[in-house]
Amino acid sequence: MSKECCSNDPKPAKTSPDKISHQHHENDGHDHGHSHEHDDRPAFQLFLPALISFAVLLAGIALDNLLKPHWFTDGARFALYLVAYIPVGFPVMKEAFLSIKNGDFFSEFLLMTIATVGAFSIGEYPEGVAVMLFYSIGEVFQTMAVQKAQMNIKTLLDQRPDEITILENNVPKTMKAEDAQIGQVIQLKPGEKLALDGELLSEAASFNTAALTGESKPDTKKQGDNVLAGMINLNTVSLVKINTLYQDSKLSKILEMVQNAASQKAQTELFIRKFAKIYTPIVVFLAIGICVLPYFFVQNYEFRDWLYRALVFLVISCPCALVISIPLGYFGGIGAGSKNGILFKGSNFLDILANIQNLVMDKTGTMTEGVFKVQKVVIEKDFSQDEILQYLNILESKSTHPIATAVHQFAGDINHDIKLENTEEIAGHGLKATVNGKDFLAGNIKFLEKYNIPHQINHMDVSDTLIAMAYDGKFAGYLTISDQIKEDAAETVAALKKLGIKTTMLSGDKSSVVAEVAANLGITDAFGDLLPEDKVNKIKEIKSRNESVAFVGDGVNDAPVVALSDVGIAMGGLGSDATIETADVVIQDDRPSKIPMAIRIGKETKKIVWQNIMLAIGVKAVVLILGAGGLATMWEAVFADVGVALLAILNAVRIQNMNFSKS
Repeated sequence: MSKECCSNDPKPAKTSPDKISHQHHENDGHDHGHSHEHDDRPAFQLFLPALISFAVLLAGIALDNLLKPHWFTDGARFALYLVAYIPVGFPVMKEAFLSIKNGDFFSEFLLMTIATVGAFSIGEYPEGVAVMLFYSIGEVFQTMAVQKAQMNIKTLLDQRPDEITILENNVPKTMKAEDAQIGQVIQLKPGEKLALDGELLSEAASFNTAALTGESKPDTKKQGDNVLAGMINLNTVSLVKINTLYQDSKLSKILEMVQNAASQKAQTELFIRKFAKIYTPIVVFLAIGICVLPYFFVQNYEFRDWLYRALVFLVISCPCALVISIPLGYFGGIGAGSKNGILFKGSNFLDILANIQNLVMDKTGTMTEGVFKVQKVVIEKDFSQDEILQYLNILESKSTHPIATAVHQFAGDINHDIKLENTEEIAGHGLKATVNGKDFLAGNIKFLEKYNIPHQINHMDVSDTLIAMAYDGKFAGYLTISDQIKEDAAETVAALKKLGIKTTMLSGDKSSVVAEVAANLGITDAFGDLLPEDKVNKIKEIKSRNESVAFVGDGVNDAPVVALSDVGIAMGGLGSDATIETADVVIQDDRPSKIPMAIRIGKETKKIVWQNIMLAIGVKAVVLILGAGGLATMWEAVFADVGVALLAILNAVRIQNMNFSKS
């Protein structure tokens, strides 16, 4: 399947959320010896070794070229530059040793070690220090760039307090959140964050959900509503009954998804990793050739000159600009998505979205609010309206569909004296049960026709969603329900068209309803009255034209379509465990306008990645030729390596500061 992880790397083991922030170097594709964990020290501490090295290097250059004391020769000169080299050189040499120990003989650390130690061996002390100094500065900038990218994701990591206040016999008691059990009641004060998922026991409460959804507007919850870990209580003391263990909360699942995202590599990233593993040893052997082979072909061969050229060649050829900036570009894209309430399960989905040609969407809950209201009730004269509506109310209570909520709100409290047996859901049709030994059906018109029940419904008279009912083999009546289009749905379709993406709506709802919604939104193609297998066939039809397709839905009812599409996008990920598990991209706040935003993030990420590839390869190719010909010194080599790496890093972090809210 096209959206399976492109990488053969094993996924990292499940890790507690507080450890996720240290995963970058293990999973960023920068595997040429990077064994150290992500460094969370402040900028000054990160730069301190480089500052010490730079100060001593400047002192050496001043003694060499300005003061020129008679004692500053040979041993004294070597010792001073060695002091300048150690703060920046020792960590790199250590990494080179560890990479060799782990079986990676041709890491960038080894290239830098050979080049700088070689420079020292021929007396080019300032250049040897300078190369290692600027390389180390590049590494610090990389670390800072990763820190910036992770800040957008880490807002998810710190949302749950370690301790909670529970009520035992109406007495508040503090305990560790991870020790809390299902059924216990949390007392949540204004300003406190909720540590576990639960059910609101208080009459009403307002919550700040910005860290989870990116939505700044407070979300008011009513008694019985689900509230999620990471939400912040805004006004009154609230009581929440725990219904999920700490490690099983929605937030934990999101954190695990973010953790695993780094293992889902884009094809470009995988190619660069493979390229670097082949390219680096080739460069080492070419450098040896540059040093040794001229002995057989060049008159007046000077070993020192050709060794210098080989060392310059090594510095220039270091692939760090590629192996740092490309994973960082994708990491920045994932971070930019998290900042905007869009969770990508891997960098490969950024690439797929960047090239998507068709967007197929569900209707209910995706482009419409999914908040239904009963508009009209027609019950046949042979039946009691109260009785039929109670049958329907009890039957729909078995469903979590928004239509069931609308029926319950209209029909009122359930009469528990009425017993339904053998309840069964027929996918794409409706619900069936036995009441008083007789069959009761509720669903679409196709459902009645499936059981050969004649009816008096005129399609032309009904434009809203319709629930037809039958009891004891006879048509009992129908009710109509309507839904509202989301306020940013039309803006979403317009943005998708501007991106050159074809739009299609597939729904199990009535064709007339689907057509009306599609027309209001400007959607190109719309199909209603579809069974799940019909939706699959429509997706297959699009894919048969060799066109890429993304599907947007709830990720549960449409699982076959999500599996078949190139990328599955789930709306309302906070509302469904299955959504988080099955979708490739999760839109956390139900807003369809985040769909074109996700595509724009994918496109911008891919553009930045390819800019970095062309910059690194282009500059290196030119300076490599100059270096092999003796026309480039170590200073040009430093620019070709560290300079290009810094430019690529700065380019990669741009994506985190971009405004994707506008097309």
